[in-house]
Amino acid sequence: MTRPYIALASLLMFSLYTLSTMFSANQSLITFGLELMSRPDTAQVVIDLYLMAGMACVWMYRDARAKGKSLIRILPYLLLTAIFVSIGPLLYIVINGFGRRSARQ
Repeated sequence: MTRPYIALASLLMFSLYTLSTMFSANQSLITFGLELMSRPDTAQVVIDLYLMAGMACVWMYRDARAKGKSLIRILPYLLLTAIFVSIGPLLYIVINGFGRRSARQ
């Protein structure tokens, strides 16, 4: 299996974009989320996004359990997914992808 360079690049670019957006925003994340949920068209996108986030959390949990890891070990990824959606699973892929590869060598 190849190392997760695409996931790493995506994680870095999206995290930097997220940080720059948060620092330049004129409102909190909660206010922004409530504003998105106030219209049916944007609410549909948010609901869809969080359905995918839920599936990613289930995948991370099952993957971790299959590797003998406890829920506590993946809790940070689940929390990141709840707040920033994509960052949690991307970080999980990057850390586990590079960790697994280096452990074999």
